[in-house]
Amino acid sequence: MTKQQTIANEVTLKGVGLHTGANVTMKFVPAPINHGYAFKRVDLEGEPIIEADANYVVNTQRGTNLEKRGVKIQTSEHVLAALVGLEIDNVLIELDSPEPPIMDGSAKFFVEALEKAGIVTQEADRDEYEVRDVISYKDEATGSEITVIPADEYQITTMVDFGTKVLGTQNATLEHISDFKSEIADARTFSFLHELEMLLENGLIKGGDLNNAIVYVDKEISESTMKRLEKAFNKKKLSVKPNGILDNLTLHQPNEAARHKLLDVVGDLALTGTRLKGKIIANKPGHYVNTQFAKKLAKIIKLEKRNKIPKYDLSIPPLMDINQIMAMLPHRPPFLLIDRILELTDQYVVGMKNVSMNEPFFVGHFPGAPVMPGVLQIEAMAQTGGILVLSTVPDPENYLTFFMKVDNVKFKQKVLPGDTLIFHCSLMSPIRRGICHMQAYAYSNNKLVCEAEMMAQIAKKS
Repeated sequence: MTKQQTIANEVTLKGVGLHTGANVTMKFVPAPINHGYAFKRVDLEGEPIIEADANYVVNTQRGTNLEKRGVKIQTSEHVLAALVGLEIDNVLIELDSPEPPIMDGSAKFFVEALEKAGIVTQEADRDEYEVRDVISYKDEATGSEITVIPADEYQITTMVDFGTKVLGTQNATLEHISDFKSEIADARTFSFLHELEMLLENGLIKGGDLNNAIVYVDKEISESTMKRLEKAFNKKKLSVKPNGILDNLTLHQPNEAARHKLLDVVGDLALTGTRLKGKIIANKPGHYVNTQFAKKLAKIIKLEKRNKIPKYDLSIPPLMDINQIMAMLPHRPPFLLIDRILELTDQYVVGMKNVSMNEPFFVGHFPGAPVMPGVLQIEAMAQTGGILVLSTVPDPENYLTFFMKVDNVKFKQKVLPGDTLIFHCSLMSPIRRGICHMQAYAYSNNKLVCEAEMMAQIAKKS
């Protein structure tokens, strides 16, 4: 697995918000492991924080807008796209305004600032969701649709069609997220003339000028409209280029619009809170369909994490077989409830038990419908955790392990004859004076069957 990353130093950018027109200072700040992305409004009392979470999306008109307890962040997508594109996992984004600076309408300046700050590796594995099934969301009203399919890495393809001659149909593809900086980051936001007129008339695009938005002229433009645009953009003279865009901008690529839509998809899907391993195919993407898909995907990821069974190849020799386990644990059949140890580090242990019909407890629990008692599932997890704590002493055969506390026990599924149980126990705090505090899970048939917090202590045999 790859390690999480953050930035080495703080870095600050200044500009104006596209829709507010307000001057804004934005600071990227290093963040600890498992922090993810979050925005901090330093201009408000208490400096409230809004996590980059799809559940906080309240509006997708003219950008992806978040709100938590009345505190808002507008047009979050370009900043988030830069972070994902550079494979940075943990950053706090401080703002003294509701909206990040628009800069040139792309993610280019954010990428440059983050690279200037430096990227450092952190001592924690990156949380990545591997797509194993096709997942889709379709907006029936617009025909927009996003699908993710299994792939070896995070890939995105966008297909746009606005039904206009000036823009036509465009596609863009990002095969490797490492190419985001060179292929996608500088793709600027765009709008059509008819949208721009409406936004200007309603005072909704105060910070826009021809340096941060491509304007496609999709209708006949009158002299009076041109003069109004010249005044709005503070330009002495404007004209329409042969390719149908207002002048003073040159397209970086012929399909810059499709590339920018891909940039938006990257930023909006960052709201799932998890790095993705799969191929995104987005047909006519927009912030609404993007964020609805992000919400759906986030729910699926949360559910699968809860029920996820660690993937182990049970055909390879175990780290410890039954004889090695008995050399460490004092338990013996019929009360030895683990068969193998698959993994063991200083932070966690993974054990296994094959549940057969010959288990003595099935004689009485229940003869007509055998089910493994829940208390024995807890005991099996405890014995697995016992291997972890006993591995910290040089003579484990001289120690016994005793329960001190069991909390938050939950039984999710029945365990039946023929099931294979996988136990995963990890430290919740460092081992001190032989006391071990663990979070334990038991899995079977690709489902979580049991979980508990356990505390135990090892003591020398008297």
